[in-house]
Amino acid sequence: MSTASAIYVGHEVHQRHRPKKHALRYRVFSLLIDLDDLPRLNQLRLFGHNRPSLFSFRDADHGHGQTPRDWVFAQLRAHGLPEPTSIRLLCYPRILGYVFNPLTVWFCADGEGRSIATIYEVHNTFGERHTYVLPAGAEQTCSKTFYVSPFIGMDCQYAFSILEPGEKVRVAIDETEKGERLLYAAFAGKRHEFTDRTLFGLFFSHPLMTLKVTLGIHWEALRLLLKGIKFHPHRPKNSPSA
Repeated sequence: MSTASAIYVGHEVHQRHRPKKHALRYRVFSLLIDLDDLPRLNQLRLFGHNRPSLFSFRDADHGHGQTPRDWVFAQLRAHGLPEPTSIRLLCYPRILGYVFNPLTVWFCADGEGRSIATIYEVHNTFGERHTYVLPAGAEQTCSKTFYVSPFIGMDCQYAFSILEPGEKVRVAIDETEKGERLLYAAFAGKRHEFTDRTLFGLFFSHPLMTLKVTLGIHWEALRLLLKGIKFHPHRPKNSPSA
């Protein structure tokens, strides 16, 4: 099945610059889901939309009580942006029913394929989430307003850099603190067809990947703690999840 949706297989990398260097690199894959493709994707044997399957995607993981499309429209309206014709999201799938998505990226475009905006949907391990809605443009920057890591303070800024999905995709974030580079994080992957055959292979080449994402977060936290990196207590999100 050849669709506008795809699977990107690659690596997640992090490089912390200070106060002590710390790096990680994990093999991962992400789904690129075109919302218009969901009825066709739901016909696959190994993928389910709002139903149990080996790999699945659930609206409730993102829509906060709304369908993903209605949720995206509401996010863009709140920022004075027009409704898109095309909505695609880059995210981890549920595998055997489990997922944790640190970052879901929504690509919003008009009928001519021109980018309108990017929505960065961030989840933390405290069950909270937040969205940064940024208009399309050469520079996408914003101040950090959502607690993510106990080893990074809140007085930070983000600069996003994207290679939109094609044969390859890349989503990169440069995080600075008081004007100094603090952390570089990126996912880069190569396109594969969204088919049962691809999913079957990934189940064995990346076993229980989504569970490993969560375990990896806690493992890296332990490594940072042992390096003596300053700990910042959790600051609960005051506003409702977007």
